[in-house]
Amino acid sequence: MDRRLPRYQLLRDQLAARIAALEWRFDEPLPTEQELAASYGLAVGTVRKAIDVLEKEGALSRFQGRGTFIRRANFDRSLLRFFRFLDARGRRQIPQGKIQSRKTKRPPAHVANALGIEAGIAALQLKRLRLIDAKPLVSEEIWLPLSRFGKLEKLPIDDFGNLLYPLYESLCGQVVARASERLTIDLANDSDIETLKLQDAGSVVVIERIAYGLDGSALEWRISRGNPGHFSYTVDIR
Repeated sequence: MDRRLPRYQLLRDQLAARIAALEWRFDEPLPTEQELAASYGLAVGTVRKAIDVLEKEGALSRFQGRGTFIRRANFDRSLLRFFRFLDARGRRQIPQGKIQSRKTKRPPAHVANALGIEAGIAALQLKRLRLIDAKPLVSEEIWLPLSRFGKLEKLPIDDFGNLLYPLYESLCGQVVARASERLTIDLANDSDIETLKLQDAGSVVVIERIAYGLDGSALEWRISRGNPGHFSYTVDIR
């Protein structure tokens, strides 16, 4: 801890560490600003400024009359921002996830850099399909630091389930708080054609995601490659 930093920044770092350690539950409020001020021997204004920073960073949410809570991001429907998935009856659905493979190996340089992994250090690689009615629609390559997700090395593949982020939290104590995504279009490669059952070597929609924990560190690098026939981007402009 750098004591040269402003007091509110030092407090922000201390609170961030406690949040990352899950010292407070998601459904219970943090101590009030007055209680934190008394606990740390600081002015209420200093505490408020530290809370403001954590709120702007997306770690906390304030609710009038209820208090300040750790913010839990909702990623369950994130793919629906970019794709429109329909079942055999034409109803919108969220694809199911199925792990295809799991390996412990050295990640490519750009992945290691994104995750803050030193060169030559192994990480966990997952390959997953997203399906509706057993039809593959999106393929995913996921990389995770072993230092945080070592418990997933021996977990039976069938126990991964449909949603990964709840598993990260329950088994490894790692909470995904936010993520950044970049969308591009790429030419379909041989793997895309085979995995996604594409008719020809046309294009695929590519979404690269870096997910971050409550402490701001990178937890997951993921690239999703999807059938462009399901692509649908919607945005509200106000």
